[in-house]
Amino acid sequence: MIRLKRVYEPPCEGDGHRVLVDRLWPRGLAKDRARVTLWLKEVAPSPALRKWFGHDPARWAGFRSRYRAELAANPEPVARLRSLAEQDTVTLLYGARDGERSNAAVLKGYLEEGGAG
Repeated sequence: MIRLKRVYEPPCEGDGHRVLVDRLWPRGLAKDRARVTLWLKEVAPSPALRKWFGHDPARWAGFRSRYRAELAANPEPVARLRSLAEQDTVTLLYGARDGERSNAAVLKGYLEEGGAG
């Protein structure tokens, strides 16, 4: 099972493996408070794509498409997440305020679809 959660929300028992999927550590959050099991920077969008998107809702479709292409070209961290999710619950942690338009939401869909581009 794969879940999504903003990293600033308190951890709970049902989170399973708490995997931060952002390239940058969230501002103002102490590492011990976040209780991140794994920080998988290499599955995050490239710096250029992240900067281009800038959380602009008008660029969401383009971001989604480009990020999925990056995931397809970088299968190792995707396979690592898929393997974790087969064993236990995985909670993908993200820092963005808009969870519906976050890289974690795209990644969750990508994983659940079996990595289909």
